[in-house]
Amino acid sequence: MDLISQKHNKNSNTTLSTQPPTTSRYENQKRRDWNTFCQYLRNHRPPLSLPSCSGEHVIEFLRYLDQFGKTKVHNQNCAFFGLPDPPEPCPCPLRQAWGSLDALIGRLRAAYEENGGAPDTSPFGSSSVRIFLREVRDFQAKARGVSYDKKRKRVNHKQVTDQSRLQPPLVPQHRHQQGQSMMAKYHHSAT
Repeated sequence: MDLISQKHNKNSNTTLSTQPPTTSRYENQKRRDWNTFCQYLRNHRPPLSLPSCSGEHVIEFLRYLDQFGKTKVHNQNCAFFGLPDPPEPCPCPLRQAWGSLDALIGRLRAAYEENGGAPDTSPFGSSSVRIFLREVRDFQAKARGVSYDKKRKRVNHKQVTDQSRLQPPLVPQHRHQQGQSMMAKYHHSAT
């Protein structure tokens, strides 16, 4: 009888102290992603340890996840390649969206560091993973007819006007010539 009365007469302070602290949605997702990646490493043939994992293994994991994607990505030979809103369905595959992969890598990088990994040795931050994500982004942008242009910073016109009164005008010819030579170098190195 005493146990029953204690159950019904609990005050709110006792209830709060016995419950585990709630974690954010981001933390929960990061934990699930980390567990999924570690499971992938254990199931890999041959099994991989975290220290032996490289950027290529991370890319292999991302390709594995593609089969669970929900974003239609048109193949280059599809009639709807480059159209943002195709008029009818097509047999092109569903893939992981670039934004989802990018966010996943960010969470895995954070989890790697929280689990004792050094940021400079993280396979999630390797150049091969960055290049892979950039290629996925560019291809999906072309396939869906969507551009991922960088957003430009908004300029506070009042602040610019106030600063221009305080500073002498710049010589435009020198800046123009310098900018042209820099762009010429850029285009030359890109080809």
